[in-house]
Amino acid sequence: MMKKVLIVTGAGRGIGACIALRAAQDGYAVGVNYHSDAAAAARVVDQIVASGGSAVAVQGDVGVPADVARLFATVEAQLGPVTALVNNAGITGGLGRFADADPAGIAAVFQVNVLGLMDCCRAAIASFKRSGVKGVIVNISSTAASSGSAGDYVHYAASKAAVEAFTMGLGRELAPEGIRVCGVAPGMTLTEIHARGGDAYRLERAAPGIPMRRPANPEEIAEPAVWLLSPAASYITATTLTVGGGK
Repeated sequence: MMKKVLIVTGAGRGIGACIALRAAQDGYAVGVNYHSDAAAAARVVDQIVASGGSAVAVQGDVGVPADVARLFATVEAQLGPVTALVNNAGITGGLGRFADADPAGIAAVFQVNVLGLMDCCRAAIASFKRSGVKGVIVNISSTAASSGSAGDYVHYAASKAAVEAFTMGLGRELAPEGIRVCGVAPGMTLTEIHARGGDAYRLERAAPGIPMRRPANPEEIAEPAVWLLSPAASYITATTLTVGGGK
């Protein structure tokens, strides 16, 4: 049986770190991609190795095609052929009304969230075909794709809607070849992304509007993401699972 090798982008912290750790429990060797926080990525790798697993941290900006190529080449050289990918890396850009948004910031959101994700998918498909595996891709979207996030970051919501359309189309395109492409759309989740976006108290304000009255823990997003990678989800493709506490 071929070794299970997974790349998780943006895996140094938050949802990505939880996915990497949870997947390692399922026997995946994990390529832990990170953008800038080398120490955080190293901690994820250390946890996986301490539990008897295999992992390697690889720096790279998924919005840069050369970095994507290097990420896949490094993981394949150190862990083996890639059999699965979770596209988790993403940025929100600044919070606020769209008319006030910085055009360069909007472009950066699409470069990372959409074009970078597509580059990673292209690299994963090439890897799957080289090794003859029927791999799995899971793209992390957001409930913003369906809510639109008016007044907060409609450009981010639009980027995630693009991710969901891409997930559906690519999943249907690759289904005859046995390659699955799925998505997970988290709702409000306890990570640093809102603070980095400029609104550290957004989750507290939003919680009353969530039917479950609380944001998710990152582990609650990691579980369905890793489940979609598994044989238990073998007949699921071209669809995105909403994990939003009822919202």
